[in-house]
Amino acid sequence: MTMPTRPLGTTGPQVSALGLGCMGMSALYGDADRAESIATIHAALDAGVTLLDTGDFYGMGHNELLIGEALRAAPAELREKAKVSVKFGALRGPDGEWSGFDGRPAAVKNFAAYSLQRLGVDHIDVYRLSRLDPDVPIEETVGAIAELIEKGHVRHVGLSEVGAETIRRAAATAPVTDLQIEYSLISRGIEAEILPTTRELGISVTAYGVLSRGLISGHFTRDRQLAAHDFRAHSPRFQGDNLRHNLDLVEALRKIAERKGVSVAQIAIAWVLSRGEDIVPLVGARTRERLIESLGALDVTLDEADLTAIEEAVPPGAAAGDRYPAPQMAHLGTE
Repeated sequence: MTMPTRPLGTTGPQVSALGLGCMGMSALYGDADRAESIATIHAALDAGVTLLDTGDFYGMGHNELLIGEALRAAPAELREKAKVSVKFGALRGPDGEWSGFDGRPAAVKNFAAYSLQRLGVDHIDVYRLSRLDPDVPIEETVGAIAELIEKGHVRHVGLSEVGAETIRRAAATAPVTDLQIEYSLISRGIEAEILPTTRELGISVTAYGVLSRGLISGHFTRDRQLAAHDFRAHSPRFQGDNLRHNLDLVEALRKIAERKGVSVAQIAIAWVLSRGEDIVPLVGARTRERLIESLGALDVTLDEADLTAIEEAVPPGAAAGDRYPAPQMAHLGTE
């Protein structure tokens, strides 16, 4: 299989059609195996995946250290092709508690200095505030990233989970390459205003949560027990009647996948791929087995009949429950 590429905005590089979201290798989805995580990153690079996504607060720096270790051990030709996207600004405490977001220019540069050190790189390819800081104008935060670009520490400005108005204000301050935001069959809030805005401005979308944290992967079962430190144990879509309703949607999707001889996960990822050349799905595979399954989505072709069947099985707004607990929803660009 030859990995196709997609442009990361009109101002950014070409990257692989699928990116690897590495968060689950360090935090929020239960225990992960370090050796398997590194092997999965290497397998992704070997398959032609060039976009690696992380955040400096994933495991309080653990994820950046993990990626840095994987890159150092990778063959030089693959390491040089890798593009690293980093989110910053989320504030954590020693016990893992969340305490807001910091987009002040001085903080931006401080966060970047630590990320460069942990990753072991001389520049970050795409740098983005993880959530909007309500106390700092986006122009100031983006302006600080632009200064880092001028000094060679960052290549491109990115955004994360912001609305259309903020996107326009940011783009008026400095060229914006990419918006990272949740987008999947059951999270389609960007379609009304955000996606038209990014397309008007030539900004790509890296879509996270394409399998809705495993909910629409085809592997999540009704009786699965989640650890207390697993994000999904507190996510509205994984609770009680919401979970039962959402897994019914998955079973409807499974029938379509079985007719095509592919997995539910592959259908869900292929649907996001079908939404436009400006959208790069991030797959959160933590193991080589799940990575291989996700990469298989690149070989799935969805015709008009398939797309119609998928829309009928999982229409817009069909999911039960918000995608985050209520306190976190206030920081999102769209529901």
